[in-house]
Amino acid sequence: MNKTDVETVSGPADKLLVGLALLLMLVGVVGFSFWSEQPMVLRVALLLGGVVLGLVVAWFSEPGKRFIGFAREAYEEAKRVTWPTRDETLKTTLVVFGFVGAMALFLFLVDKGVEKLLYDWVLGWK
Repeated sequence: MNKTDVETVSGPADKLLVGLALLLMLVGVVGFSFWSEQPMVLRVALLLGGVVLGLVVAWFSEPGKRFIGFAREAYEEAKRVTWPTRDETLKTTLVVFGFVGAMALFLFLVDKGVEKLLYDWVLGWK
């Protein structure tokens, strides 16, 4: 076994910790939905508490540490992305809407052409 094979193997304790972390997160989500008549502050606190407790428990397992490290690296990578400006986004959106409009017109004309060909000329229905 090489080093990467050893890193992907989880022991029973790790599996138990990951299961407990998922259960805590699930309790937070279900509690948020189940107690819909409670004040929103309490519901959000329950949701965030379940997620935070789940992450804390996951931190003590090897898969949890790898996942949290991956999430941290993904966040850092997202900060390095060059996001488009407002003007670029608006222009790109207008180009997409224009293309969708042109395709809609093209498909409408093709549909009407096939309808005319089929119903009027082939079948003789007027």
